[in-house]
Amino acid sequence: MLYTGLTSKCYITHLLKSQTKATKKHLYVNYLPQLNPQPVFIFKADKSLTFSNTPAQKLFPEIAQFNDLIEGSIDEIIEHEKVDTHTLNLSNGDTYSFIIRGSNELDGVVVYGSDISEVIKLNQEIHDTQKEIIYTMGEIGETRSKETGDHVRRVAEYSELLAKLCGLDCHEAELIKLASPMHDIGKVGIPDSILKKPGKLTEDEFEVMKTHAELGYNLLNHSTRPVLKALAIIAYHHHEKWNGSGYPQNLSGEDIHIYGRITAVADVFDALGDERVYKKAWPLDKILALFDEQKGIHFDPLLVTLMKDNLSEFLKIRDKYPN
Repeated sequence: MLYTGLTSKCYITHLLKSQTKATKKHLYVNYLPQLNPQPVFIFKADKSLTFSNTPAQKLFPEIAQFNDLIEGSIDEIIEHEKVDTHTLNLSNGDTYSFIIRGSNELDGVVVYGSDISEVIKLNQEIHDTQKEIIYTMGEIGETRSKETGDHVRRVAEYSELLAKLCGLDCHEAELIKLASPMHDIGKVGIPDSILKKPGKLTEDEFEVMKTHAELGYNLLNHSTRPVLKALAIIAYHHHEKWNGSGYPQNLSGEDIHIYGRITAVADVFDALGDERVYKKAWPLDKILALFDEQKGIHFDPLLVTLMKDNLSEFLKIRDKYPN
């Protein structure tokens, strides 16, 4: 009824449900602000505050100019009647999202605020839950071969650190951190007689063991979720070698996905320093000697250099999650 009363200049257009663009805009910029339960402001082109509704006055009583609320120019927004967005974190921990709509009619902008604090908290809870599920699933894969849950947590942090060191942005680094704990999830399909064998595997047994990379990929490659897509890549590529002698596809060099190359370094660095059913833990100098030997053969040479140049950061992570 409110919409009809304010916009229907002609009962025929109302009956035909064909309110004009102008009348919809008139409602949007002039009437809705007064009735909006969230904070709304109208600023003139000179950035002065010309209107604020009751929620705005209660929540933001100190606002007198556009730049008191949002940094930036409003001239282009007004001229092109653009819609822009801005996020503001308050000192009490609440977060507000603002939609800024330019209007030539008003010679100014209307700013609509929304409290998105609960949305952010819910999103963080979903993110944390997703991370815990991935860690738990990774631990399931590892504990079947009597390896520790701390191994997957160290690999996650090593992978994130390497991703940042090689120039990937924070989003991709976080993605690798989330995905890498499940790099060996395909081991759930390997028989215990092979997975838990205390001695060296026979050639036939090793061929079975190698299938865990493809098993992990096949479990996950149908998902459209970014984390699970990254996980499928890591599961498939983390046993490939820089010189093409790895498995399951015998990829070489940069044909191996960077996620797989990063996880390979992180996984081997941690695995060598960890005691397993089939070996004792290696001392650090022996681990570093192997990386020197396998640089450009097994491992991406740039990643080995980055790891060694930032060794103290890796050791901090190792100390953070002792078995």
